[in-house]
Amino acid sequence: MATGTDEPTLTVDELAARAGVTVRTVRFYSTRGLLPPPVIGPRRVGHYGADHLSRLALIEELQHQGMTLAAIERYLEQLPPDLSAHDLAIHRALVASWAPDRAEDMTRAELEKRAGRALTEPDVDRLAAMGVLVRPEPEGDGGPYRVDLGLLRLGVELLDVPIAHETILAARTVLLEHTRSAAQEMTRLFRDEVWNPYREREGDPEHVAAMKSLSAHMQPIVVQALVTAFQRSLKEELRAAFTAE
Repeated sequence: MATGTDEPTLTVDELAARAGVTVRTVRFYSTRGLLPPPVIGPRRVGHYGADHLSRLALIEELQHQGMTLAAIERYLEQLPPDLSAHDLAIHRALVASWAPDRAEDMTRAELEKRAGRALTEPDVDRLAAMGVLVRPEPEGDGGPYRVDLGLLRLGVELLDVPIAHETILAARTVLLEHTRSAAQEMTRLFRDEVWNPYREREGDPEHVAAMKSLSAHMQPIVVQALVTAFQRSLKEELRAAFTAE
């Protein structure tokens, strides 16, 4: 079982259960080099940690977006090598935001299995406030929880962050406002500089093929650029804020 540390403590079966995939899928990704090898413990048993879980979730999300394994390999190769499990979770959440709604109905037991931990009622309240899940209606009837799979892992990690609930919600509001503004500017740029010229050259087969390729890969590329730029800016701002005399 996993503990509250970053030590690799998950067996391959536990990793697969937490990620909602099969053991065969985990092993396949490992053979392709998409997952780092496990830490070999006593009796030659491989153990996996939070970084494996986050990377596996990101791979699954990119595949859900329609990317081929070769494209996913290129995407992962371009990520900074020192990304933490939290960094990967943020990547995954932002990638998922490009996809149509991916909500899944699950029982409380299934929710806790995917979360990898027991959830108290205050935990569920916080996840609901963050938009990770919707409680059964009416409450207490034993119905399914509606869970956003793209946000679940990041939401569960935020449960242990020693920050007031109100602060987390305020930060979420700030991020939504600024990312919406960035999305609007990117849409305007794409429309004016790419889409309109494309419409003027619809008769050019090579240009049409290039546009189709760009459309298929633009979203993950933009997300990666956005996350990388945000992480660098945040580190610089935090360093300036907490080292200033």
